[in-house]
Amino acid sequence: MPNTASALTNATVTLDAPRRQPGFFRRLLKSPSGVVGIVIITFYLVVALAGAFGLTPHSPLQQNRFDRLQAPSDTYRMGTDLYGRDVLSRVMDGATNSLRVALASVLLSGVAGTLLGALSGFAGGLTDHVIMRVMDVFFAFPAILLALLVVVVLGPGLNNTILAIAVVYTPIFARVARGPTLSVRAMDYVTAARCLGVSERRILLLHILPNILAPLIVQVSLALSWSLLTEAGLSFLGLGTRPPQASWGVMLSESRALAEMAPWLMIYPGLAIMLGVLGFNLLGDGLRDVLDPRLRGKR
Repeated sequence: MPNTASALTNATVTLDAPRRQPGFFRRLLKSPSGVVGIVIITFYLVVALAGAFGLTPHSPLQQNRFDRLQAPSDTYRMGTDLYGRDVLSRVMDGATNSLRVALASVLLSGVAGTLLGALSGFAGGLTDHVIMRVMDVFFAFPAILLALLVVVVLGPGLNNTILAIAVVYTPIFARVARGPTLSVRAMDYVTAARCLGVSERRILLLHILPNILAPLIVQVSLALSWSLLTEAGLSFLGLGTRPPQASWGVMLSESRALAEMAPWLMIYPGLAIMLGVLGFNLLGDGLRDVLDPRLRGKR
């Protein structure tokens, strides 16, 4: 009997013990959109890194007048352009430039916007009013027009393109950061920190920012896809990456007059843009499913 009672007690303890929640990456891998997004982005990163380290089949800048407008073949997998340059090599090099612009611009806008939005929601009052009204002024402009304005003022170039995209998306991060901050600042642990004499700056950095990261992580993924589109649009208009440097937008611009004669010049960079944007959007959907507690309980 004692052994039976002990076994029943152990079984009861085992049944009552809380189930261990799966880790972040395991939950992400259960999301179909997240898995597809990870696969696409991994492929995109491999291509971009190969272009950055010069692992392209040919030089993306080397011209060969005897091989102009060659259709895709064993020698040139994606054909050649009007100047005899290998399209595959230029697509790979363009991936490197697009990734550099996307990461740098989202990093700048994410840091600036998050700090502004968190400060606005945490401080409240006049500070909140002034910061958010300035952000509303930026919101009044369409994204591509605001980016065009910044590039026209500063001049075309890769660094100015990064700055222009960062200016465009800073208000978005500020708005996303402000909402959760308004909720978190009313939590009991923030009130307790104030009662213990913790400084406002320390509360903001150690108690507010770590607890508003979930929506910001999703926003980073979406902003990366938007920045790819914006960089391609600016380069298409001649205000981003400057020829002869490779860029998907530049390649699309150069292929306009040859679309009927050499359609591969437009198809491959267009597909590259589509896959990059699709990958980051799908990853954003997967991250939202994992990080949003309301959706997590329905899965």
